[in-house]
Amino acid sequence: MNSVPEKYSSNPSIQDNPMTYELLDVPQLDGPPMTIGVYSFTDKTGQRAPSTGAANLSSAVTQGAEVWVMDALLEAGGGKWFEVVERVGMDNVIKERQLIRSTRENYETEATPLQPLKFAGLILEGGIVGYDSNTTTGGQGARYFGIGASQEYRIDTVTVGMRIVSVSTGRVLMSVAAEKSIASYRQSTDVFKFIELGTRTVEVENGYSVNEPTNLAVRSAIEATVIELIYEGVRKGLWNFKE
Repeated sequence: MNSVPEKYSSNPSIQDNPMTYELLDVPQLDGPPMTIGVYSFTDKTGQRAPSTGAANLSSAVTQGAEVWVMDALLEAGGGKWFEVVERVGMDNVIKERQLIRSTRENYETEATPLQPLKFAGLILEGGIVGYDSNTTTGGQGARYFGIGASQEYRIDTVTVGMRIVSVSTGRVLMSVAAEKSIASYRQSTDVFKFIELGTRTVEVENGYSVNEPTNLAVRSAIEATVIELIYEGVRKGLWNFKE
């Protein structure tokens, strides 16, 4: 029995940022980090995972993309650009604060007051706005006396949109979109022969396929969009790079 290659094993591993160096290479902000809140970053495509057989109930893209948005904001410029405040799990934060306040009031003679929650001056809105499957397909193959080989490929495209909103005015300061291609590749060889005057057949097949993870493609598009938001803000004079 053939063993699974090491890189395809089921052992867990830390997922590196696809655009780590690009995020870290963003020049630093000329000023203190900006406080920003991310309430949600949802899948707005409604697409199901591509399938050649029966209908697939799995979504084509991740339903928790706000994790990658927050990570990209925290990593931009070495963490010198944004201070991200919790908004997705805001109910949990409020419940925990109520529990702390109640415990201190009942069991401490001089209850230490909690610090006020930090408010955000900016809100990041958006989501995964497009998932187009089979935007490009192709391949090649040949067969000679029952022996053949073939190659096929397919390209899908995921599109991410973001906008930054001013809390004080409600004005959309900027809006940026980015897209990332998702490549799938398959190669196979086969042998098909009739033996013993056509009464028996021999058929052998061998092949493999490589599919780029959709999750990494979504993450790359999100990180590229965050980088573009920063540069777009500089072009519009909303903030400046530190000289």
